[in-house]
Amino acid sequence: MAHDVQITFDCADPAGLAAFWADALGYRVQDPPKGFESWEQALEAMGVPPERRNDASAVVDPEGVGPRLFFQRVPERKQVKNRVHLDVRAAPGLEGEARMAALEAEADRLVFRGATRLGRHEPAPPLGAGHIVMADPEGNEFCLD
Repeated sequence: MAHDVQITFDCADPAGLAAFWADALGYRVQDPPKGFESWEQALEAMGVPPERRNDASAVVDPEGVGPRLFFQRVPERKQVKNRVHLDVRAAPGLEGEARMAALEAEADRLVFRGATRLGRHEPAPPLGAGHIVMADPEGNEFCLD
């Protein structure tokens, strides 16, 4: 039996990082529980104190296909390079200069949203199509592929 997968990010600002990844992936912040118009309203009803209301956030694929991303607040900062990272498929079906131009455009858009560009890897056929290494606003590495 196959299992659903959720990808969890430890971070300092769950709402902020959730907003970044929702924009980067075309996802949306997960809806509040049924009966509530907003997360603020739901958290108030649950008795969550204001200083704890940014302890967690989640984003979901509006099509229901991709995995849920969950963001949880932790006290420590990121220390070392990620051993697992996301590849954002920003140039499907494109090759060569057209591919790299599409990746560059997406890199520029995400830098405007708070990402950091870490490096560009040129196409190296037959196996290397080229990619751009990025970091999200809290330093988690990901690739535009």
